[in-house]
Parts: sequence; structure tokens; C-alpha cells
Amino acid sequence: MKNTELKTDDSILKKPIGRAGFLKYSAVAIAGAGLMLAGCKKDDDNNNNNNGGSGSVDLGSDDIGVLNYAYALEQLEAAFYIAVIANKFDGMTIEETAILTDIKAHEIVHRDFLKAALGTKAIKDLTPDFSTIDFKSRASVLGTAKAFEDLGVSAYNGAGKLIKDDGYLLIAGKIVSVEARHASAIRDLLNPNSKDFAGDDVVIGLGLDISRAPSEVLAIAGKYIKDSIDASHLPTS
Repeated sequence: MKNTELKTDDSILKKPIGRAGFLKYSAVAIAGAGLMLAGCKKDDDNNNNNNGGSGSVDLGSDDIGVLNYAYALEQLEAAFYIAVIANKFDGMTIEETAILTDIKAHEIVHRDFLKAALGTKAIKDLTPDFSTIDFKSRASVLGTAKAFEDLGVSAYNGAGKLIKDDGYLLIAGKIVSVEARHASAIRDLLNPNSKDFAGDDVVIGLGLDISRAPSEVLAIAGKYIKDSIDASHLPTS
């Protein structure tokens, strides 16, 4: 993987999003996805981490491992929002449908970008476990969406220091900025016109977002994934 190849997603990931602009952003993201994926060539330098068989899914090591870690989380989020739109909760409004549909589109773009960028080093498709989520309940769906988005932001914040390649770090920064906007939009759906987007549960001292290590994130996300994920080879600093 070359840095110049990964940077082909710039036009997709750097566009600002507000609640009113979600549909426009989604259209740009999906229109550019084909070009973005076409520009990502597969790399054959490191060990293959496909994990096509049974057993634990090894994320790998170094930057490839961190990208696979992000890919695992994006798989989970994309699967969740696909299920949300396929099983709309009772009374879902037009605005809620539009926002959740756009978030679904963004997560699919993130998932597919990381898969294409990783090439043969990508982990297998994971199997989600959403048995604890009541997709017909607004409170259950939006509460889970809030938890996933907050977790995703904290995951990227924690993974940034583990990435050595500047190009990969740039991409991670672009993705987390989108995830943060998702988190803000979901919180606004739950409590309109509030300051929950910067609540004490997501912002710590000096106005910084919470940061979580991969082990912390996977302990939470793992409850929604049937596969066992091995992150033991990821860098720690």
C-alpha cells in the first residue's frame, strides 16, 4: 500500500457534515466510492491476515494490524446501521430515517475503503451479534447507535498514536472526524438542541475527547461480534 493510494479518499472524507447536510454528504461519498476503491491497490509485502478459517481472528501487527482493528469496528457499525434501516423502529421520523440512512452509507464507505486498502491483508468478514438490540425500539436503537459512535471516536483517538505511517494517520483522522459528527447527530436526536454533543461522558479535561486502547474497545465491541478477535500483536505505543 502506498500513501498516495490511500489519499484517494480525500474528496470523500474531508467534507464537513451537519444534520442538514447529511444527504448531500452521502451522495458525494457514494459517488466517489468507486474511484476511491479503484485507486487502492493490494499489497503483498506482509503476512496474510485473512483468517478465512475458524478460530480467533488475528488482526496482525504494526500499521496493518491497526488498520484491521479499524476495519473490524467499521464492519460492526456498517452491519448495525444496515439492520437499523432494514428494520425501522416504530414511529421513525423522516428526519431520523434520513440521518440514519446517511450514517449507514458513510459506514459502508469506511468499511469498504479499509477492506480495499488492506487488500489481501484484510481480516475476514465478521459475524455480528445483535441479539441484545430491539430494533423496533427507538430507545434501544438510538441508545446503541450513541454507544457505537462514542466507542468508535474513542477507538480512533486511542489508535492514532499507534500508527507510524503519516498517510494512514491522515486517513484515520479524516474518518474519526466523520464519526464524531455521527456521534453528535445521534445525541441531538436523543436530546434535541442540547449540549450533549460535548457531554462529560465523552469529553475529558482540556476539552479533549475520550481515548480508549484497543483492548478496552474490543472488550466492549466484542459483545456484538460472534468471532473471537486476537489483538495481542497490535502495537501498544
